[in-house]
Amino acid sequence: MNAKEIRELNLAELNKKLADLKDDLFHLRFQHAINQLDNPMRIVAVKKDIARVQTIIREKEISDSAEA
Repeated sequence: MNAKEIRELNLAELNKKLADLKDDLFHLRFQHAINQLDNPMRIVAVKKDIARVQTIIREKEISDSAEA
């Protein structure tokens, strides 16, 4: 998922996406701990997606407060 796709989502959808990504990260870490993870680089990709979503959520919060 790239930043352009994420920016098109509204705040509620972003929060849901963030929760889903954190859940995915939890499951990936659990699989890694019990040596059942096929692609450990997926953990890195999910972390980057979480950071992208959090950044865009913060940008939207700042732009909303600046408009008010």
